[in-house]
Amino acid sequence: MKDDSLFGVAGLWESWKAPDGQVIHTCTILTTEPNELMAEIHDRMPVILPKEHQSTWLNPSIQDKDQLKSLLIPYAADEMMVYEVSTKVNSPMNNSVELIQKVV
Repeated sequence: MKDDSLFGVAGLWESWKAPDGQVIHTCTILTTEPNELMAEIHDRMPVILPKEHQSTWLNPSIQDKDQLKSLLIPYAADEMMVYEVSTKVNSPMNNSVELIQKVV
C-alpha cells in the first residue's frame, strides 16, 4: 500500500482427515484479475480486502454466495505501489525480511 499500511487478503481454509487418520490443515489465497498496476506484472493478483469488507469475509454466518463473490474484485491500483524484489521470493525455502526489500 502507498501508505505502508497492513492489508488483508481473501482466503479459504479447511481441516480434513486423511485416509491414514491424520488431520490435515490447508489454506489458499484467492486471486482475481489484475488491476492496472498489477497487469504489467502478472495475469492475476490476490484478492485484497478493503478494511470495510474484512469483517464480512470473516463472518461465518454470512452464507450468501453472491454477497461474498462481490468482494472478489481487483483492489484499487491508485492505493497501491509496486517495486521489484529479489527473485529469491520464488522459492519457499527462502524466508527472510530481505525478500521484500526493494531491488535497486
